[in-house]
Amino acid sequence: MRRQLMALVKRDLTLARKQGGGLGAALSFMLAVVVLVPLAVGPDLNLLARLAAGLMWLSLLLAVLLTADRIFQQDFEDGSLDLMTMTALPFELVVLTKALTHWLSVSLPLALIAPPLGLMLNLDVNQLPILWAAMITGSLALSLLAGLGGAITAGLRRGGLLTALLILPLYIPVLVFGISVSAATIGPQSAWPSLLILIAITLLCLVVTPVASAAALKAYLR
Repeated sequence: MRRQLMALVKRDLTLARKQGGGLGAALSFMLAVVVLVPLAVGPDLNLLARLAAGLMWLSLLLAVLLTADRIFQQDFEDGSLDLMTMTALPFELVVLTKALTHWLSVSLPLALIAPPLGLMLNLDVNQLPILWAAMITGSLALSLLAGLGGAITAGLRRGGLLTALLILPLYIPVLVFGISVSAATIGPQSAWPSLLILIAITLLCLVVTPVASAAALKAYLR
């Protein structure tokens, strides 16, 4: 089983590297936010510093959402998903592996790059470690929820807009507690309660989303 899962991860990472576009488009979107927001807000460095963490979280969330429909769409169209249901692997585990591969190829690189980009928005350098911890944790939840949206719309043409409408409300808790972790580092309160809640949300997504995503895909494949 372990060998089959590793082969699936290697296949998806290779396809993501050869096809390109996903991480590149998401990174371009994030860079556009960093470049354009100071022009829109103005040269007030204190205001930019207060907005920096929230803007980086928002750009990470939307950048991950841009690639949500790529998680299952191609495999659904070329019949690969149908073949995956016939393997000895539980389909829920296959779905979880594909969401984790999306995290490795898109969300994790963005979560690692976002905090240093925040320095261009006058982000306090002391916020970097906790922002990294929160974004790495939260980005896993974002990929798992993106996988759920991608599974629900896998059989629909141009399902990207529907994916956004379905998944954006589920992203709100991740966004709220992610920003709360970052804000706590510049105030008197501790960041740990919000970070622990963010970890709990991620663990809940890790348990629930593979089951829901597999059920949605099986409904298309019947």
